[in-house]
Formats: sequence, C-alpha cells, structure tokens
Amino acid sequence: MRDTPYLAVDLAILERNLERAAADASAHGLALRPHAKTHKIPQIARMQLALGAGGLTLATVSEAEVFADAGIEDIFIAYPVWPSAARAARIRRLSERAALRLGVDSIESALALGAALPRDTVEVLVEVDSGHHRSGVQPALAGSVAAAAQSAGLRVLGVFTFPGHSYAPGAGARAAADEAAAILAATESLEKERIDATVRSGGSTPSRTATDGSTLTEVRPGVYVFNDAQQVELGSCGFEDVALTAVATIVSRNGRDVIADAGSKVLGADRAAWATGFGRLLDVPGARITALSEHHATIRMPDDVSLPDLGSAVRIVPNHVCATMNLADDVAVLRDGEIVDSWAIAARGANT
Repeated sequence: MRDTPYLAVDLAILERNLERAAADASAHGLALRPHAKTHKIPQIARMQLALGAGGLTLATVSEAEVFADAGIEDIFIAYPVWPSAARAARIRRLSERAALRLGVDSIESALALGAALPRDTVEVLVEVDSGHHRSGVQPALAGSVAAAAQSAGLRVLGVFTFPGHSYAPGAGARAAADEAAAILAATESLEKERIDATVRSGGSTPSRTATDGSTLTEVRPGVYVFNDAQQVELGSCGFEDVALTAVATIVSRNGRDVIADAGSKVLGADRAAWATGFGRLLDVPGARITALSEHHATIRMPDDVSLPDLGSAVRIVPNHVCATMNLADDVAVLRDGEIVDSWAIAARGANT
C-alpha cells in the first residue's frame, strides 16, 4: 500500500480507452497519432503503437528526446518550433534517431528552420488556426508558409490544426466542422503553390468522434487515454471511462466539507470557466472540489450521502489530467483494484 496522495491508473479502463480510439480512427479511415504529452509514459506509448498508431505527437523537443530514448522512431512535434542555436543542435541529433516532423506557422520560422538544419533533416507541417485562435496561420495563408519552407530546403508534408475550441460545452461537433473547413482551405492554399498536403492532421478528445474523415487523414487526441473531470462535464466520456485518479486521504471535516491531502501540487489548478469545480470524486459523482490550496482539497459533499470517515481514502478525478501528470514522478498501475506495477512519468517536466 502506498502513502497518499498518489496517482493510480486502472489498467483495464486504460486498455479499453486505447482500443476504442484505435477502432474509431480505423472506422473513419484516419491514422491515429496520439498526443503523448498527456500520459508522458513510454509503456503507454508502446500500447498505442501496438494498437496501430503510426507514431506519436509531442509538444516539445525535450519530450521527443525522452520518447526517442525509449525507442519511439516516428515523432511529430506539433508546435511552432523556433530553432535557437541550442534547440537546432538538439533537433539535428534527434533526427538521427527518429523520423521527425515539426510544425511551422510563419514564413520567418520556416526560413529559420531551413537555415538551422541540413536539407532533409526534418519534415514539416504548416499549422493553421481553425478557431482556437492560439498559434497557427490563417488557412488562406498556409500556402505562402509552405512555399517558404520548401524554398528553405524543408520537405512539406501538409497541414495541421488543433480545434481547441472544442473544450466548451456542446462545442465538439461545431469545432470539428470548423476544423474540416480550415483544413480544406489550407489544402487549397498549398495546391495553389503546387504543394500537395498529403498529411492533413487534426483532432482533439472532445471532437474526436465528430472528426471529418473525408477531409483529414490523421487525428492526434491525447486526453482520451485517461479522461478527466473536464471530459466528463463535456460529455466526451462517463465516469466509467476515467482511468486515472489521485488517491487521497480525508484529513479533516467541517460541516458538509471534507478536506483531502491532494491539493494543487498534486491535481493542478486548472479550472475552465464552465467547470463546476476543481475536480470530482469518482465514487461520489455529486461531490465537487470547491477550493484547492497547495496541500488541501476542499470537497463539498452532497446532502444525501454519508461523510467519509477521517483517514479514509477517496479517488479524485482531476480537472485536467495533462497538468496532473506533469506534477508526479510515477503512477501506480492497478488491475482489479490491486497495485501490480509502477510506471515512471518519464517526460515529466520536459518543457524545453
């Protein structure tokens, strides 16, 4: 038995989530390139690849280095990577160990990458904004970025986007439609420059089942492996699909509020404006985490349930599991409620 707080993964639920996403992608004629920034664990990456994933998506060069160290040979860093001298040297070394794709979203970054890397070192995809309004060029301008990348000696594979505006109640289908329209417009923009967009990549966990398989060729969901409280509230999954929880101990009580020993340093502090709390209890769906301190989670218990005893364990579903995973060293692996293994979160803190 471990001391609390700690993260625990239900292996059966994890396996079911992985199998469902692989089957859905195949049924839609889409390649699956899951975003491993969620789990950061090589053992899970190998499970995804064994189920047919064509490679991994990652967010940083250091994440890519960790997974290359673990033997992953096909990596897409879905980020507008800026090639500082130190980072360019790392990219060159990384490209010697894995087939490497990078994101670009400006003529300036395309030219900088081309100048920093030998010809044919990496492949690139042009990032387009499909409605999330973060990084990404406007779809009609994707061709000019692609042409600059090609002239700089980079091989342009196509375009990608992240429909992050799917992270709002009822927004999944609309975001998927926006994504398809943006990818189509970006593809046409590349065609005007006589560049084929053979890879058209997108997807998110909330919009995954609504992805347009006739427009995209590849999807990159991440959170689906574990799911979290946000996904439950968005309707992307049910509590029965949550594979990761933070196991915590009830240390204090105050009326209908109970205090657990897993605060923001364990769960992370993300809370979307529409979220009903900072997390949920897996076994008491009506409970809400109403406040987080560094080492305290204040949980408001429903009136119709008994208060947990002091010293008893609860299973907390984090709001945003990606942030939670970046705060822990490892996860306990459960089979039928028993700890059967421990996996290091190998890419924890790999932010450069």
